[in-house]
Amino acid sequence: MSHHTPRAPRALIAEDEPILAAALAHALHRLWPELDIVATCPNGVEALQQGLALQPDILFLDIKMPGKTGLEAAEELAEQWPDGVPFPHIVFVTAYDEYALAAFEHAAADYVLKPVNDARLGKTVERLQQRLRDSAGGNGTSGTVTATATAAPATAAAAAAAATLAPVAAMETASASDDNLARLLSQLQAMLPPAPRLHMIRAAVGNSVRMIALADVVYFEALDKYINVVCQDSEALIRTSLKELLPQLDPQQFWQIHRGTIVNAGAIATAVRDDAGKLSLTLRQHPAQLRVSPLYAHLFRQM
Repeated sequence: MSHHTPRAPRALIAEDEPILAAALAHALHRLWPELDIVATCPNGVEALQQGLALQPDILFLDIKMPGKTGLEAAEELAEQWPDGVPFPHIVFVTAYDEYALAAFEHAAADYVLKPVNDARLGKTVERLQQRLRDSAGGNGTSGTVTATATAAPATAAAAAAAATLAPVAAMETASASDDNLARLLSQLQAMLPPAPRLHMIRAAVGNSVRMIALADVVYFEALDKYINVVCQDSEALIRTSLKELLPQLDPQQFWQIHRGTIVNAGAIATAVRDDAGKLSLTLRQHPAQLRVSPLYAHLFRQM
């Protein structure tokens, strides 16, 4: 009779500071000798590429990295992750001070302070091991989200959060971790000074400036360094990013449905799921169909 030997869990570390990456890897080797660290990536772009190529069980993602933040890398991984493959368990690595750590606790997310404390990291390891055992037991859940924090000067907290946190919705992965990540991000966002609300879009059209009321906007679409402002019967370009625009919009009226799309909720007619399980939106009085990223599918759960 043959006996199936489960393979060792595999992890990827994404950290732009080599010393911190090495320290985390060494600590993990001490605490979890069976863990196979298959790659160490210096930025978010490589983390995305290697994550898709290697499909590890666990991702340790630094939030603040060049190219892409850990949040952006996680978002794009979830969008591009192959169907039928369990999504990795994610550990976010951040550099927030003790004030921001309260947000992690409120969101029921794990964290440890660096320099790495073996006792605290050991608790995270135990939780990851349990989640892997649960997944192997056939409960069908996908990856979960925890958070690992590094100590940072208190004066840098708001600046670091503003620089690194794009407004991101929770991962739609059909597990309780979605809500954990949503609470974590909303708590961190709540710590930042509120951005002034926009009431009018000023878009350059030739030699003139067109004034567009927000109520007339059907959706915003990211186009390289510009945003295409789509109305029922016209379009206009503004030179900004969705990351800068979103905090200035009323979240009850404008919903991010994709990393490159924000839609006016009042313009949505239906949300349709195709045979592959992917969501798209049809709009009132506009022919476009907008794709919904799995990260934002929770917005369209039945009431």
